[in-house]
Amino acid sequence: MNEPEVRTDDTGSHRGHIVVGVDGSEHADRALAWAARQAELEHRPLTLLHAFDPVGRTLVGALELEGDNRLELLRTLRRDARRTLDDAVDKVREIGPGLEMHHQLVDTDPRHALVKASTTAHLLVVGARGRGSLRGLLLGSVSVAVAQLAECPTVVCRPPGTEPTIARIVVGADGSAASWPVIDFAFRQASRRAVPLTVMHCFWEVTPANAPVGPDEGPVDMKVVLAESVAGFRESYPDVEVDLQLARGLVDRVLVDSAASADLLVVGRRHKRAVARLLHASMAAAVLERAAGTVAVVPEADDLVER
Repeated sequence: MNEPEVRTDDTGSHRGHIVVGVDGSEHADRALAWAARQAELEHRPLTLLHAFDPVGRTLVGALELEGDNRLELLRTLRRDARRTLDDAVDKVREIGPGLEMHHQLVDTDPRHALVKASTTAHLLVVGARGRGSLRGLLLGSVSVAVAQLAECPTVVCRPPGTEPTIARIVVGADGSAASWPVIDFAFRQASRRAVPLTVMHCFWEVTPANAPVGPDEGPVDMKVVLAESVAGFRESYPDVEVDLQLARGLVDRVLVDSAASADLLVVGRRHKRAVARLLHASMAAAVLERAAGTVAVVPEADDLVER
């Protein structure tokens, strides 16, 4: 097998591709399998990206070494990185022998590499370890960081919960024009998979949180907004069975509960500027840290770059 070329920046090669981050872990393998199937569904090229950060991995040890010893350590780590990428290539060939596949090894932090790739990629796919929210915030999360900064939609493959009894996709909707790319993404995925779509709008009022909302309950104006937000998409995707739902409670909590019974949960992401992301709590990040299963984070209209 040919060794992948080591590069520091190659975003142009990702144009229109589905890019998946690989690192040899079971979490990355989960993302790898999802990305390969998605590439088959969309008939798109798949790029496997492994970010090798020799400075970050060897800083402490390398400081104690000199000359040839330090170089040999770096060579060993790079060989291991190439082996990891080669193993991922073999796995994809088993899943989708006919896929157009590319692979790339880069010398940089994985967060930087994936966010850079998002500037030209059609979709990013990453794995997640499933840490609890507090520990995840303390230790940092590649998946959350990438989903918050990426310019294209990002799919985070978290450890699954209970097996869904009925295959479906769930999308959180607020009825705003900015959320249309989020809803469109959900409709497209439901159409490709031939599964029903649940469009959920959450609201908060002085009643028991998470109390069920019947078909004749809930604020009338919210029902109208929810129906109007999907009207055009129903015409564009007539094959998709749509279920509109209102749910009482905090948005992130309701969506996290819904993720356990969905094949894919789709949420939007606001706050384009990095400073705004630091100043405002992100619903998408809260969902990513706690949801079971696969979550797609889609930039809203003012963030999204069409490609």
